[in-house]
Amino acid sequence: MSLSAGEVAQVLTSLILLVIVAHSTAYVFKLIKQPPVIGEIVGGLLLGPTVLGAVWPQFQNEIVPEEGPAASALGVIYQLGLLLLVYLTGTELHGRATKAEKRTIVSVSVSGLVVPFAAGLAVAYSLGLADLSGANGSQTTLALVFGLAIALTSIPVISRIMLDLGILRSSFARIVLTVAVLEDVVLYVVLAIVMGVAGARSGETYGLGTLMGEVPLAWGALYFTVAPMLFLAIHIRYGQRIFSTLARMRWNVLAQRSPTAFLMIFIFSLCLMCAGLGIDPIFGALTAGICEAGSSGADQARETLRNISLAFFIPVYFAVVGLKLDLIRHFDVVFFLWFLGLACLAKFASVWVGARVAGQSPSAATNIAAAMNARGGPGIILASTTFGAGIISESFFTALVVLSIVTSQMAGIWLARVVSRGGALVTYDPDFDASPSGPRQRAAHEDENPKAATK
Repeated sequence: MSLSAGEVAQVLTSLILLVIVAHSTAYVFKLIKQPPVIGEIVGGLLLGPTVLGAVWPQFQNEIVPEEGPAASALGVIYQLGLLLLVYLTGTELHGRATKAEKRTIVSVSVSGLVVPFAAGLAVAYSLGLADLSGANGSQTTLALVFGLAIALTSIPVISRIMLDLGILRSSFARIVLTVAVLEDVVLYVVLAIVMGVAGARSGETYGLGTLMGEVPLAWGALYFTVAPMLFLAIHIRYGQRIFSTLARMRWNVLAQRSPTAFLMIFIFSLCLMCAGLGIDPIFGALTAGICEAGSSGADQARETLRNISLAFFIPVYFAVVGLKLDLIRHFDVVFFLWFLGLACLAKFASVWVGARVAGQSPSAATNIAAAMNARGGPGIILASTTFGAGIISESFFTALVVLSIVTSQMAGIWLARVVSRGGALVTYDPDFDASPSGPRQRAAHEDENPKAATK
């Protein structure tokens, strides 16, 4: 269990460099009005094989090892950063959606998933793209991955962008993040199907997930569809009451001694429950945030954990994302450019139409479409999982990760521009034919920009 003195020194050196570079590049990006989260990824890129590795590969591998105990220790911190980021997102999703928000969520979820996914499938099947497939891949599995890459939206990256802009409590954020959660459910369902069709089992499943490899594919897909949604529904309904009850119990010495420690154990316990059900632990972190949000007496513990996460764990997470990229040896520029164009066009247009059908104004539909175009973490998860299973090639893996970064930056740039100008992120079309309780009878600006409100 213990590390040698040299391995401890390696871990500490890596962490020191990652934290310094992540915060430094994030600061520079903020100065030039770019999303700081992208700066953190670029910081990791500088320490990875793309920059430092190209100049001094031996030194780069020494300070940021790819294998061994030190690399495993960094991997643990990376995963904790992801879980804590998603937890912070969950704490901001406790507000009830209005009727207009629910209408937008449903419309955007359908159009923003079905249309781009179908477009990806059509392109993949029509062009073949056999060179993008891995050793265990096929035309079918490649087409599914291709469609997913175009259709999905990132919870971690878009939530961090909105957190940096101070709009995470807005109606706009509720719409975007709720749709992103639904898309994540679809991502893991289809990913399970892809893994089953390819016959590629990584051996990393846990709990009930191990049993799904022994049942027919249809039953496995049904389980991975129902289990995450049921888990979320139960905790959205009863989670806050459970957390508050546990925190107030006399025998809960941990909550009395250190509310922050109790909060962390609560988060990790829900993550463990998800893992036991064969669901990705990210759902546990999200539901923990929803359960804890608004609970009496938890404000100080939440703020303490938030400060620690944003100072250390979350910057390290995004820096490691950049660290994994090798843009010199495994990046096809021509393929990436047309892939980027297709992904942006299909996703943006479908979300925009869905938002307009729901009654959003053209400017609001544009803001929602720009935000939903960010692929970030889920795109990277999709890339790493399918590449590890031999379903996609290394060049396609690199393109997927870069697509996630570029589209996330595009979303951040657009939202920062709207916020800096003081415009409303969500407005309703006054000509939209709604019921008396609908958006037509409310103020035109449902979701005012926080900066605009202070002017």
